[in-house]
Amino acid sequence: MTGEQNSPGGISHGDRVLTMLVDPEPTTLVAVTNCADPTMLVSAKVSEGLLSYDFDLNPQPQLATGWTIADDGLGITFHLRQDVKWHDGLPFTSADVAFSIGLLKQVHPRGRSTFANVAEVATPDPFTAIVRLSSPAPFLLTALAGTETPMVPKHRYDGVSPQASPNGAAPVGTGPFVFREWVRGSHAIYDRNPSYWDIPKPYVDRILVRFIEDADEALAAIEDGTIDLAPGTPVPVTKLGRLEASPKLVFETRGYEYTNQVVRLEFNLDHPILGRYEVRRGFAHAIDRQILVAKAWLGYAKVALGPISPDLKLFSAPDLAVPPVDLSEANRWLDAAGFPRDANGFRFQLPLDYVPAGEGYQRTAEFIAQALAEIGVAVEVRAQDFSSYIKRIYTDRDFAFTVGRANNMFDPSVGVQRIYWSQNFRTGVPFSNGSHYASQEADRLLEAAAVEGNPVKRQELFREFQTLVVKDMPDLTLLAPAQITIANKRVHNHTVTADGPNGNLADLRLDP
Repeated sequence: MTGEQNSPGGISHGDRVLTMLVDPEPTTLVAVTNCADPTMLVSAKVSEGLLSYDFDLNPQPQLATGWTIADDGLGITFHLRQDVKWHDGLPFTSADVAFSIGLLKQVHPRGRSTFANVAEVATPDPFTAIVRLSSPAPFLLTALAGTETPMVPKHRYDGVSPQASPNGAAPVGTGPFVFREWVRGSHAIYDRNPSYWDIPKPYVDRILVRFIEDADEALAAIEDGTIDLAPGTPVPVTKLGRLEASPKLVFETRGYEYTNQVVRLEFNLDHPILGRYEVRRGFAHAIDRQILVAKAWLGYAKVALGPISPDLKLFSAPDLAVPPVDLSEANRWLDAAGFPRDANGFRFQLPLDYVPAGEGYQRTAEFIAQALAEIGVAVEVRAQDFSSYIKRIYTDRDFAFTVGRANNMFDPSVGVQRIYWSQNFRTGVPFSNGSHYASQEADRLLEAAAVEGNPVKRQELFREFQTLVVKDMPDLTLLAPAQITIANKRVHNHTVTADGPNGNLADLRLDP
Protein backbone atom coordinates (compact mmCIF):
# COMPACT_ATOMS: atom_id res chain seq x y z
CA MET A 1 0.00 0.00 0.00
CA THR A 2 1.46 3.33 -0.97
CA GLY A 3 0.87 7.00 -1.53
CA GLU A 4 -2.70 8.20 -1.87
CA GLN A 5 -4.10 4.81 -0.87
CA ASN A 6 -2.51 5.16 2.55
CA SER A 7 -3.36 8.76 3.25
CA PRO A 8 -6.86 9.93 4.18
CA GLY A 9 -7.20 13.55 3.24
CA GLY A 10 -5.51 12.99 -0.11
CA ILE A 11 -1.99 13.89 0.98
CA SER A 12 0.63 11.56 -0.41
CA HIS A 13 3.80 10.69 1.44
CA GLY A 14 5.15 8.21 -1.07
CA ASP A 15 5.99 4.74 0.07
CA ARG A 16 7.08 5.66 3.59
CA VAL A 17 3.68 5.34 5.24
CA LEU A 18 3.17 2.80 8.01
CA THR A 19 -0.38 1.61 8.57
CA MET A 20 -0.93 0.27 12.09
CA LEU A 21 -3.97 -1.52 13.45
CA VAL A 22 -5.38 -0.47 16.82
CA ASP A 23 -8.50 -2.13 18.21
CA PRO A 24 -10.57 -0.99 20.01
CA GLU A 25 -10.39 2.72 19.26
CA PRO A 26 -8.82 4.70 22.13
CA THR A 27 -10.90 7.16 24.12
CA THR A 28 -7.94 9.55 24.43
CA LEU A 29 -4.63 9.81 22.57
CA VAL A 30 -2.38 10.57 25.57
CA ALA A 31 -1.75 8.11 28.39
CA VAL A 32 -2.41 10.59 31.20
CA THR A 33 -6.01 10.09 32.30
CA ASN A 34 -6.28 6.62 30.76
CA CYS A 35 -3.81 3.75 30.46
CA ALA A 36 -5.92 1.37 28.37
CA ASP A 37 -3.99 -0.61 25.75
CA PRO A 38 -5.29 1.35 22.71
CA THR A 39 -4.15 4.63 24.27
CA MET A 40 -0.77 3.15 25.18
CA LEU A 41 -0.29 2.09 21.55
CA VAL A 42 -0.62 5.63 20.19
CA SER A 43 0.50 7.89 23.03
CA ALA A 44 4.29 7.64 22.87
CA LYS A 45 4.49 8.44 19.16
CA VAL A 46 3.90 12.05 20.25
CA SER A 47 4.42 12.14 24.02
CA GLU A 48 7.83 10.77 25.01
CA GLY A 49 9.23 9.82 28.39
CA LEU A 50 12.36 10.72 30.28
CA LEU A 51 13.77 7.25 29.61
CA SER A 52 13.34 4.18 27.45
CA TYR A 53 14.29 0.58 28.33
CA ASP A 54 16.04 -2.34 26.72
CA PHE A 55 14.57 -5.84 26.84
CA ASP A 56 16.14 -6.42 30.27
CA LEU A 57 14.51 -3.19 31.52
CA ASN A 58 17.80 -1.33 31.79
CA PRO A 59 17.15 2.43 31.46
CA GLN A 60 18.29 4.27 28.34
CA PRO A 61 18.28 8.04 27.65
CA GLN A 62 15.32 9.67 25.99
CA LEU A 63 14.32 13.18 27.12
CA ALA A 64 16.77 12.77 29.99
CA THR A 65 20.40 12.33 28.96
CA GLY A 66 21.64 11.31 32.40
CA TRP A 67 20.49 10.66 35.96
CA THR A 68 21.93 10.27 39.44
CA ILE A 69 20.35 8.44 42.38
CA ALA A 70 20.97 9.88 45.84
CA ASP A 71 22.90 7.69 48.26
CA ASP A 72 19.91 7.49 50.62
CA GLY A 73 17.56 6.53 47.75
CA LEU A 74 15.42 9.61 48.37
CA GLY A 75 16.15 11.50 45.21
CA ILE A 76 16.84 11.16 41.49
CA THR A 77 18.42 14.03 39.58
CA PHE A 78 17.65 14.09 35.85
CA HIS A 79 19.69 16.06 33.35
CA LEU A 80 17.39 16.96 30.48
CA ARG A 81 18.11 17.07 26.80
CA GLN A 82 18.60 20.66 25.65
CA ASP A 83 17.13 22.34 22.58
CA VAL A 84 14.07 20.06 22.56
CA LYS A 85 10.91 21.78 21.32
CA TRP A 86 7.27 20.93 21.77
CA HIS A 87 5.52 20.46 18.46
CA ASP A 88 4.02 23.95 18.82
CA GLY A 89 7.52 25.45 19.00
CA LEU A 90 7.79 26.20 22.72
CA PRO A 91 10.80 24.82 24.64
CA PHE A 92 10.64 21.64 26.71
CA THR A 93 11.94 22.39 30.22
CA SER A 94 12.11 21.00 33.74
CA ALA A 95 8.87 22.85 34.54
CA ASP A 96 7.10 20.49 32.15
CA VAL A 97 8.68 17.50 33.91
CA ALA A 98 7.51 18.72 37.31
CA PHE A 99 4.02 19.39 35.98
CA SER A 100 3.76 16.04 34.19
CA ILE A 101 4.74 13.97 37.22
CA GLY A 102 2.36 15.94 39.44
CA LEU A 103 -0.46 15.49 36.93
CA LEU A 104 0.17 11.76 36.58
CA LYS A 105 0.21 11.37 40.35
CA GLN A 106 -3.19 13.02 40.44
CA VAL A 107 -5.11 11.46 37.54
CA HIS A 108 -3.28 8.48 35.99
CA PRO A 109 -4.82 5.13 37.00
CA ARG A 110 -1.41 3.89 38.16
CA GLY A 111 0.01 7.30 39.02
CA ARG A 112 -1.26 7.49 42.57
CA SER A 113 0.73 4.38 43.51
CA THR A 114 3.67 4.92 41.13
CA PHE A 115 4.37 8.41 42.44
CA ALA A 116 2.99 7.98 45.95
CA ASN A 117 6.38 8.72 47.49
CA VAL A 118 7.19 11.73 45.32
CA ALA A 119 7.28 14.70 47.70
CA GLU A 120 8.23 17.26 45.05
CA VAL A 121 10.00 17.76 41.75
CA ALA A 122 12.51 20.56 42.12
CA THR A 123 13.57 22.57 39.07
CA PRO A 124 16.81 24.43 39.88
CA ASP A 125 17.28 25.31 36.21
CA PRO A 126 15.46 24.62 32.92
CA PHE A 127 17.45 21.45 32.23
CA THR A 128 17.57 19.84 35.69
CA ALA A 129 14.69 18.08 37.43
CA ILE A 130 15.19 16.59 40.89
CA VAL A 131 12.58 14.07 42.01
CA ARG A 132 12.57 14.13 45.80
CA LEU A 133 11.00 11.22 47.66
CA SER A 134 9.48 10.93 51.11
CA SER A 135 10.39 7.22 51.13
CA PRO A 136 12.43 5.05 48.77
CA ALA A 137 10.73 3.91 45.55
CA PRO A 138 12.94 1.10 44.19
CA PHE A 139 10.81 0.72 41.04
CA LEU A 140 10.65 4.37 40.04
CA LEU A 141 13.62 4.47 37.69
CA THR A 142 11.85 1.82 35.57
CA ALA A 143 8.56 3.74 35.44
CA LEU A 144 9.55 6.59 33.13
CA ALA A 145 8.89 5.34 29.59
CA GLY A 146 6.68 7.49 27.41
CA THR A 147 4.00 4.84 27.26
CA GLU A 148 3.70 4.90 31.08
CA THR A 149 4.87 8.36 32.16
CA PRO A 150 4.42 10.72 29.21
CA MET A 151 5.90 14.18 29.43
CA VAL A 152 3.20 16.66 28.45
CA PRO A 153 3.32 20.44 27.88
CA LYS A 154 2.26 22.35 30.96
CA HIS A 155 0.85 25.17 28.86
CA ARG A 156 -1.69 22.83 27.24
CA TYR A 157 -3.30 22.11 30.60
CA ASP A 158 -3.39 25.60 32.09
CA GLY A 159 -6.81 26.62 33.35
CA VAL A 160 -8.66 23.39 32.51
CA SER A 161 -9.15 20.00 34.10
CA PRO A 162 -6.93 17.22 32.75
CA GLN A 163 -9.97 15.55 31.22
CA ALA A 164 -10.98 18.77 29.46
CA SER A 165 -7.56 19.66 28.08
CA PRO A 166 -7.44 19.75 24.27
CA ASN A 167 -4.22 17.76 24.54
CA GLY A 168 -6.12 14.51 25.00
CA ALA A 169 -7.69 14.65 21.54
CA ALA A 170 -5.07 16.73 19.70
CA PRO A 171 -1.78 16.04 21.49
CA VAL A 172 1.31 18.20 21.38
CA GLY A 173 4.53 16.45 22.33
CA THR A 174 8.26 16.20 21.68
CA GLY A 175 8.18 12.89 19.84
CA PRO A 176 9.18 11.76 16.36
CA PHE A 177 5.62 12.11 15.05
CA VAL A 178 3.29 15.10 15.06
CA PHE A 179 -0.44 14.60 15.52
CA ARG A 180 -2.39 15.55 12.39
CA GLU A 181 -6.00 14.33 12.73
CA TRP A 182 -8.33 11.96 14.52
CA VAL A 183 -11.45 10.89 12.64
CA ARG A 184 -13.55 9.03 15.17
CA GLY A 185 -14.55 5.57 14.11
CA SER A 186 -12.01 5.54 11.29
CA HIS A 187 -8.38 6.55 11.83
CA ALA A 188 -5.75 8.83 13.31
CA ILE A 189 -2.77 10.28 11.45
CA TYR A 190 0.69 11.13 12.74
CA ASP A 191 3.17 12.86 10.44
CA ARG A 192 6.96 12.89 10.62
CA ASN A 193 8.39 15.56 12.91
CA PRO A 194 10.97 17.37 10.73
CA SER A 195 12.45 19.05 13.82
CA TYR A 196 12.85 15.93 15.93
CA TRP A 197 15.77 16.14 18.36
CA ASP A 198 17.15 12.74 17.27
CA ILE A 199 17.80 13.46 13.58
CA PRO A 200 17.69 11.81 11.06
CA LYS A 201 14.94 9.85 12.79
CA PRO A 202 12.15 9.02 12.22
CA TYR A 203 12.52 7.08 9.00
CA VAL A 204 8.89 7.03 7.89
CA ASP A 205 6.82 10.02 6.79
CA ARG A 206 3.51 9.06 8.29
CA ILE A 207 1.79 6.65 10.64
CA LEU A 208 -1.79 5.92 9.73
CA VAL A 209 -3.59 4.27 12.64
CA ARG A 210 -6.64 2.31 11.51
CA PHE A 211 -9.43 1.41 13.93
CA ILE A 212 -10.96 -1.86 12.71
CA GLU A 213 -13.40 -3.52 15.08
CA ASP A 214 -14.56 -6.33 12.83
CA ALA A 215 -12.25 -9.32 13.30
CA ASP A 216 -12.71 -10.65 9.77
CA GLU A 217 -11.97 -7.24 8.26
CA ALA A 218 -8.83 -6.90 10.38
CA LEU A 219 -7.69 -10.38 9.37
CA ALA A 220 -8.16 -9.62 5.68
CA ALA A 221 -6.34 -6.28 5.99
CA ILE A 222 -3.32 -7.97 7.60
CA GLU A 223 -3.28 -10.71 4.97
CA ASP A 224 -3.53 -8.43 1.94
CA GLY A 225 -0.95 -5.92 3.21
CA THR A 226 -3.39 -3.08 3.91
CA ILE A 227 -2.14 -3.25 7.50
CA ASP A 228 1.63 -3.19 7.99
CA LEU A 229 1.82 -3.54 11.77
CA ALA A 230 -0.69 -5.20 14.09
CA PRO A 231 0.35 -5.35 17.76
CA GLY A 232 -1.12 -7.11 20.77
CA THR A 233 -2.39 -10.37 19.21
CA PRO A 234 -4.80 -8.40 17.02
CA VAL A 235 -6.90 -11.27 15.61
CA PRO A 236 -8.74 -14.16 17.23
CA VAL A 237 -6.43 -16.97 18.31
CA THR A 238 -8.46 -19.26 16.07
CA LYS A 239 -6.99 -17.38 13.07
CA LEU A 240 -3.36 -17.17 14.16
CA GLY A 241 -2.37 -20.44 12.48
CA ARG A 242 -3.65 -19.11 9.17
CA LEU A 243 -1.50 -15.98 9.49
CA GLU A 244 1.55 -17.93 10.67
CA ALA A 245 1.49 -19.77 7.35
CA SER A 246 1.73 -16.56 5.32
CA PRO A 247 5.16 -15.94 3.74
CA LYS A 248 4.47 -12.18 3.85
CA LEU A 249 4.19 -11.94 7.63
CA VAL A 250 6.44 -12.25 10.67
CA PHE A 251 5.47 -12.83 14.31
CA GLU A 252 7.27 -11.11 17.19
CA THR A 253 6.74 -11.92 20.88
CA ARG A 254 9.31 -9.50 22.28
CA GLY A 255 8.28 -5.97 23.19
CA TYR A 256 5.82 -6.86 25.93
CA GLU A 257 8.34 -7.10 28.78
CA TYR A 258 7.12 -3.70 29.95
CA THR A 259 3.43 -4.62 30.21
CA ASN A 260 2.94 -8.30 31.23
CA GLN A 261 -0.79 -8.64 30.70
CA VAL A 262 -3.21 -10.85 32.66
CA VAL A 263 -6.89 -11.72 32.20
CA ARG A 264 -9.04 -11.48 35.34
CA LEU A 265 -12.55 -12.24 36.49
CA GLU A 266 -13.18 -9.15 38.62
CA PHE A 267 -16.04 -9.11 41.13
CA ASN A 268 -17.99 -6.04 42.22
CA LEU A 269 -17.68 -6.40 45.98
CA ASP A 270 -20.50 -3.87 46.44
CA HIS A 271 -22.91 -6.21 44.63
CA PRO A 272 -25.46 -7.89 46.96
CA ILE A 273 -24.63 -11.38 45.68
CA LEU A 274 -20.97 -11.20 44.68
CA GLY A 275 -20.11 -9.26 47.80
CA ARG A 276 -20.63 -12.59 49.57
CA TYR A 277 -17.37 -14.51 50.00
CA GLU A 278 -19.18 -17.87 49.87
CA VAL A 279 -20.48 -17.11 46.38
CA ARG A 280 -17.08 -16.10 45.05
CA ARG A 281 -15.55 -19.20 46.62
CA GLY A 282 -18.15 -21.36 44.92
CA PHE A 283 -17.35 -19.77 41.59
CA ALA A 284 -13.64 -20.40 42.10
CA HIS A 285 -14.26 -24.14 42.52
CA ALA A 286 -16.21 -24.23 39.24
CA ILE A 287 -13.72 -22.59 36.84
CA ASP A 288 -10.97 -24.77 35.37
CA ARG A 289 -8.14 -22.50 34.20
CA GLN A 290 -6.39 -25.27 32.26
CA ILE A 291 -9.47 -26.00 30.18
CA LEU A 292 -10.11 -22.27 29.74
CA VAL A 293 -6.62 -21.79 28.27
CA ALA A 294 -7.08 -24.78 25.97
CA LYS A 295 -10.61 -24.01 24.76
CA ALA A 296 -10.99 -20.23 24.80
CA TRP A 297 -7.37 -19.34 23.99
CA LEU A 298 -6.30 -22.48 22.06
CA GLY A 299 -3.13 -22.67 24.13
CA TYR A 300 -1.99 -19.10 23.36
CA ALA A 301 -1.84 -18.29 27.07
CA LYS A 302 -0.41 -19.43 30.40
CA VAL A 303 -2.44 -20.30 33.48
CA ALA A 304 -2.20 -17.61 36.16
CA LEU A 305 -3.01 -18.47 39.76
CA GLY A 306 -2.63 -15.11 41.46
CA PRO A 307 -2.54 -11.38 40.85
CA ILE A 308 1.04 -11.26 39.52
CA SER A 309 1.68 -12.56 36.01
CA PRO A 310 3.77 -15.72 35.63
CA ASP A 311 5.84 -13.68 33.16
CA LEU A 312 6.98 -11.42 36.02
CA LYS A 313 9.17 -14.25 37.22
CA LEU A 314 10.96 -12.25 39.90
CA PHE A 315 7.69 -11.68 41.77
CA SER A 316 5.16 -14.32 40.70
CA ALA A 317 4.29 -17.24 42.97
CA PRO A 318 3.66 -20.35 40.84
CA ASP A 319 2.63 -22.55 43.79
CA LEU A 320 -0.26 -20.51 45.21
CA ALA A 321 -2.95 -22.66 46.80
CA VAL A 322 -6.01 -21.74 44.75
CA PRO A 323 -9.32 -23.57 45.32
CA PRO A 324 -9.27 -26.83 43.33
CA VAL A 325 -11.82 -27.45 40.60
CA ASP A 326 -14.56 -29.37 42.41
CA LEU A 327 -18.23 -28.97 41.51
CA SER A 328 -19.38 -30.63 44.73
CA GLU A 329 -17.45 -28.03 46.73
CA ALA A 330 -18.77 -25.28 44.50
CA ASN A 331 -22.36 -26.35 45.14
CA ARG A 332 -21.69 -26.69 48.87
CA TRP A 333 -20.43 -23.10 49.12
CA LEU A 334 -23.44 -21.73 47.23
CA ASP A 335 -25.84 -23.72 49.38
CA ALA A 336 -24.10 -22.35 52.47
CA ALA A 337 -24.53 -18.81 51.09
CA GLY A 338 -28.31 -19.33 51.21
CA PHE A 339 -28.97 -19.65 47.47
CA PRO A 340 -30.73 -22.99 46.91
CA ARG A 341 -31.71 -24.17 43.44
CA ASP A 342 -35.24 -23.44 42.24
CA ALA A 343 -37.53 -25.89 40.43
CA ASN A 344 -35.56 -25.29 37.24
CA GLY A 345 -32.25 -25.98 38.92
CA PHE A 346 -31.08 -22.34 39.06
CA ARG A 347 -30.04 -20.28 42.06
CA PHE A 348 -29.87 -16.74 40.64
CA GLN A 349 -29.04 -14.85 37.44
CA LEU A 350 -26.18 -12.40 36.89
CA PRO A 351 -24.92 -10.31 33.96
CA LEU A 352 -21.27 -10.86 32.99
CA ASP A 353 -19.51 -8.10 31.07
CA TYR A 354 -16.28 -8.50 29.16
CA VAL A 355 -13.78 -5.96 27.88
CA PRO A 356 -14.31 -5.63 24.10
CA ALA A 357 -10.66 -6.16 23.23
CA GLY A 358 -10.76 -9.27 21.09
CA GLU A 359 -12.53 -12.56 20.71
CA GLY A 360 -10.58 -14.16 23.57
CA TYR A 361 -12.42 -12.10 26.16
CA GLN A 362 -15.83 -12.97 24.76
CA ARG A 363 -14.86 -16.65 24.59
CA THR A 364 -13.65 -16.45 28.20
CA ALA A 365 -16.96 -14.96 29.30
CA GLU A 366 -18.88 -17.65 27.46
CA PHE A 367 -16.71 -20.36 29.01
CA ILE A 368 -17.36 -18.96 32.50
CA ALA A 369 -21.09 -18.77 31.80
CA GLN A 370 -21.09 -22.46 30.86
CA ALA A 371 -19.04 -23.41 33.92
CA LEU A 372 -21.32 -21.53 36.31
CA ALA A 373 -24.44 -23.03 34.71
CA GLU A 374 -23.15 -26.37 36.04
CA ILE A 375 -23.62 -25.07 39.60
CA GLY A 376 -27.00 -23.47 39.03
CA VAL A 377 -26.02 -19.90 38.13
CA ALA A 378 -27.62 -18.36 35.05
CA VAL A 379 -25.20 -15.94 33.43
CA GLU A 380 -26.12 -13.40 30.76
CA VAL A 381 -22.99 -12.48 28.78
CA ARG A 382 -23.32 -8.79 28.01
CA ALA A 383 -21.47 -6.98 25.19
CA GLN A 384 -20.90 -3.27 24.61
CA ASP A 385 -18.43 -0.94 22.94
CA PHE A 386 -15.22 0.07 24.70
CA SER A 387 -16.37 3.50 25.93
CA SER A 388 -19.62 2.07 27.27
CA TYR A 389 -17.72 -0.73 29.00
CA ILE A 390 -15.36 1.71 30.73
CA LYS A 391 -18.26 3.88 31.87
CA ARG A 392 -20.28 0.90 33.13
CA ILE A 393 -17.46 -0.61 35.18
CA TYR A 394 -15.58 2.40 36.50
CA THR A 395 -18.07 5.30 36.55
CA ASP A 396 -21.57 3.89 36.89
CA ARG A 397 -20.40 0.70 38.65
CA ASP A 398 -23.42 -0.98 37.10
CA PHE A 399 -21.97 -4.47 36.95
CA ALA A 400 -21.79 -7.74 38.85
CA PHE A 401 -18.56 -9.17 37.50
CA THR A 402 -16.42 -8.72 34.44
CA VAL A 403 -13.82 -10.46 32.34
CA GLY A 404 -11.16 -7.79 32.09
CA ARG A 405 -7.49 -7.42 31.49
CA ALA A 406 -4.77 -5.65 33.38
CA ASN A 407 -1.18 -4.82 32.61
CA ASN A 408 1.00 -5.85 35.54
CA MET A 409 3.69 -3.70 33.97
CA PHE A 410 7.39 -4.02 34.81
CA ASP A 411 6.90 -4.02 38.59
CA PRO A 412 3.96 -4.95 40.86
CA SER A 413 4.14 -1.63 42.71
CA VAL A 414 3.14 0.04 39.45
CA GLY A 415 0.86 -2.41 37.67
CA VAL A 416 -0.60 -4.52 40.48
CA GLN A 417 -0.91 -2.21 43.46
CA ARG A 418 -3.33 0.13 41.69
CA ILE A 419 -5.84 -2.73 41.26
CA TYR A 420 -5.95 -3.82 44.91
CA TRP A 421 -4.91 -0.77 46.97
CA SER A 422 -7.91 0.63 48.83
CA GLN A 423 -6.74 4.20 48.17
CA ASN A 424 -7.02 3.55 44.45
CA PHE A 425 -10.77 2.96 44.49
CA ARG A 426 -11.49 5.95 42.27
CA THR A 427 -14.88 6.24 40.61
CA GLY A 428 -14.49 7.31 37.01
CA VAL A 429 -10.82 6.28 36.69
CA PRO A 430 -10.43 3.35 34.25
CA PHE A 431 -8.45 0.29 35.27
CA SER A 432 -8.15 1.25 38.90
CA ASN A 433 -9.56 -0.72 41.88
CA GLY A 434 -12.79 -1.69 40.15
CA SER A 435 -13.74 -4.38 42.64
CA HIS A 436 -13.64 -1.92 45.57
CA TYR A 437 -11.33 -4.25 47.46
CA ALA A 438 -10.43 -2.77 50.86
CA SER A 439 -8.05 -4.75 53.04
CA GLN A 440 -5.82 -3.13 55.64
CA GLU A 441 -3.43 -6.07 55.43
CA ALA A 442 -3.22 -5.90 51.63
CA ASP A 443 -2.58 -2.17 51.88
CA ARG A 444 0.16 -2.76 54.45
CA LEU A 445 1.91 -5.36 52.31
CA LEU A 446 1.69 -3.28 49.14
CA GLU A 447 2.89 -0.12 50.82
CA ALA A 448 5.77 -1.96 52.50
CA ALA A 449 6.86 -3.58 49.22
CA ALA A 450 6.77 -0.22 47.45
CA VAL A 451 9.56 1.15 49.69
CA GLU A 452 11.53 -2.03 50.48
CA GLY A 453 15.03 -1.81 49.11
CA ASN A 454 16.04 -5.40 49.91
CA PRO A 455 15.06 -7.52 46.87
CA VAL A 456 14.56 -10.73 48.89
CA LYS A 457 12.33 -9.03 51.47
CA ARG A 458 10.41 -7.32 48.68
CA GLN A 459 9.72 -10.65 46.97
CA GLU A 460 8.45 -12.09 50.25
CA LEU A 461 6.10 -9.15 50.80
CA PHE A 462 4.60 -9.68 47.36
CA ARG A 463 4.24 -13.39 48.02
CA GLU A 464 2.29 -12.68 51.23
CA PHE A 465 0.15 -10.23 49.30
CA GLN A 466 -0.66 -12.79 46.59
CA THR A 467 -1.58 -15.40 49.19
CA LEU A 468 -3.95 -12.90 50.81
CA VAL A 469 -5.65 -11.96 47.54
CA VAL A 470 -6.17 -15.61 46.61
CA LYS A 471 -7.83 -16.07 50.01
CA ASP A 472 -10.02 -12.93 49.88
CA MET A 473 -10.97 -13.34 46.19
CA PRO A 474 -11.81 -9.83 45.06
CA ASP A 475 -11.06 -11.36 41.68
CA LEU A 476 -9.77 -14.52 40.05
CA THR A 477 -6.70 -14.01 37.89
CA LEU A 478 -7.15 -16.61 35.17
CA LEU A 479 -4.36 -16.47 32.61
CA ALA A 480 -1.58 -14.51 30.95
CA PRO A 481 -2.36 -14.26 27.22
CA ALA A 482 0.35 -14.56 24.60
CA GLN A 483 1.21 -11.14 23.22
CA ILE A 484 2.15 -11.21 19.55
CA THR A 485 2.98 -8.47 17.09
CA ILE A 486 2.18 -9.35 13.48
CA ALA A 487 4.14 -7.38 10.90
CA ASN A 488 4.51 -7.31 7.16
CA LYS A 489 8.02 -8.36 6.17
CA ARG A 490 8.67 -4.92 4.74
CA VAL A 491 8.55 -3.47 8.27
CA HIS A 492 11.80 -3.41 10.27
CA ASN A 493 12.80 -2.23 13.76
CA HIS A 494 9.27 -2.00 15.13
CA THR A 495 10.39 -3.73 18.34
CA VAL A 496 13.63 -2.30 19.70
CA THR A 497 12.66 -1.58 23.32
CA ALA A 498 10.82 -3.37 26.13
CA ASP A 499 7.59 -1.60 25.21
CA GLY A 500 7.80 -2.69 21.57
CA PRO A 501 5.10 -1.15 19.33
CA ASN A 502 3.93 0.93 22.31
CA GLY A 503 7.18 2.89 21.97
CA ASN A 504 7.77 5.89 19.73
CA LEU A 505 8.68 3.91 16.54
CA ALA A 506 11.46 6.38 15.76
CA ASP A 507 13.71 3.53 14.58
CA LEU A 508 11.12 1.87 12.34
CA ARG A 509 12.01 1.46 8.65
CA LEU A 510 10.05 0.29 5.63
CA ASP A 511 11.25 -1.48 2.54
CA PRO A 512 10.12 0.27 -0.66
